[in-house]
Amino acid sequence: MPQMKTETVLPARVRGADVWPISVEAYHVLGEAGVIPERTELLYGTIYQKMPKSPLHSYLIQFLQELLRPFLPSGFILRIEQPIRCGDSEPEPDLAIVRGQLQEFKEAHPQTAALVIEICISSAEYDRSKLRAYASAAIAECWLILVPQKQVEIYRQPLNGEFSSLSVAGPGGQVSSVVLPELQLQLSPLFS
Repeated sequence: MPQMKTETVLPARVRGADVWPISVEAYHVLGEAGVIPERTELLYGTIYQKMPKSPLHSYLIQFLQELLRPFLPSGFILRIEQPIRCGDSEPEPDLAIVRGQLQEFKEAHPQTAALVIEICISSAEYDRSKLRAYASAAIAECWLILVPQKQVEIYRQPLNGEFSSLSVAGPGGQVSSVVLPELQLQLSPLFS
């Protein structure tokens, strides 16, 4: 697999405008008080408005959920668009496979995952900006499903806040999880 260095590119901020960092704890308090609108994500201490979901995006989440759920090993759960605590960030990946039982996350969000999957129809650069947070949280694998390109970028081997391995698979190929080898995704049905 090729070695790579991940660059984080967040959406541009307005020049001259003050940006006030916010902690995860303050983000929770303000969210519960209704001060922060729904459909946001906390990335690197800054709140970002999430993009609306297209019908295709929603379909692919459901498609992958139904495909992956039967292959989850004992002791893992599948989370859909739910937060993961990654230091000063709380991204909400489209799908995440997390070690543990549902009741373990009543008081706190998971702090890592075995696998996160982001579906990128028009959000590839924004989703790539989350890679540093995912790597910092020692998430073993991150798959970015690039729908327009009909490719999947597979990021592995988190080390010092970066993924050191990147591979790409395209139509007709298959993606297998290294951490959860039972999970194998044929790409042709995904991109048909």
